[in-house]
Amino acid sequence: MKVMVVDDDPGSLMVAKAVVEQAGYECLSATNGDAAWDLFQRYQPQVVVTDWMMPGMNGLELCKAIRSAEEDTYTYLVLLTSFGSQDAVLAGMEAGADDYVTKPLDPFTLRTRLLVALRVTALHSQLGKYRQELTRQARTDPLTRVDNRLKLTEDLELLHNRSQRYGGQYSLALCDVDYFKSFNDLQGHPAGDEALKAVARTLTQLSRDTDGVYRYGGEEFLLILPDQGAHDAEVAVERIRSGIESLAIAHTGNPLRVLTISAGISTFTADHAVSSGQLLKEADDALYSAKAAGRNRVASSLRTG
Repeated sequence: MKVMVVDDDPGSLMVAKAVVEQAGYECLSATNGDAAWDLFQRYQPQVVVTDWMMPGMNGLELCKAIRSAEEDTYTYLVLLTSFGSQDAVLAGMEAGADDYVTKPLDPFTLRTRLLVALRVTALHSQLGKYRQELTRQARTDPLTRVDNRLKLTEDLELLHNRSQRYGGQYSLALCDVDYFKSFNDLQGHPAGDEALKAVARTLTQLSRDTDGVYRYGGEEFLLILPDQGAHDAEVAVERIRSGIESLAIAHTGNPLRVLTISAGISTFTADHAVSSGQLLKEADDALYSAKAAGRNRVASSLRTG
């Protein structure tokens, strides 16, 4: 556990540091609130033990600054004070402190506060991991393990706004498994689920690390291809289409006798700065053109529009 102690009184600071180090924790120290705030931002200690009255940023202001900066982490704050009144204690707690210790500093009292801090920060760390996992699960398709439409909405908005602001380009590719209803009818839904998993794996394996792969619905998947124009996107998606055909998953309802996909591509550029919703529609229209032309092919909205 990393602990930062902050006090402008050399004697009190020395005692606090000794308690922290003897307890086996990593110790940072500062003699004023401004220096402590700088150290906190750089090293993110799990515990801060701070004096109230200091030059520059005082202890209450430091507590408030730390609480405002927290996102997925939690810092246990102990306020050192010579003020023992109930009003002073409440003011410290309202500023964000978890506990307080009155001066002169008693080593045993501080040691017990650090034990509490260790338990509380460990609990918050565990809860943070649970929150992250729940967030991930809420944005992941449970069958194929690729991202879902919620994550797509978030990622597409970020990319679209960035491309608009900085004049970038990107492409979308809407992919649909050909004759998938007949695949389920002929081979059963469990086999259909396995086929969708195989398609999702291939989409992921044959995409760049910077690309996004999402289950769009049913047998449809959507790719986000950052910084790719129409030509590069067509090359990339054609490679994916070929890769899925090469899986040779038997599909007697497909004239080719194997599972295939069709894909429609749309592209955002400075000269074609449409909304993300319009871009999705253009990809859908291009997909329709690919299916109308015989399936197992890639069509671009620039060529079909």
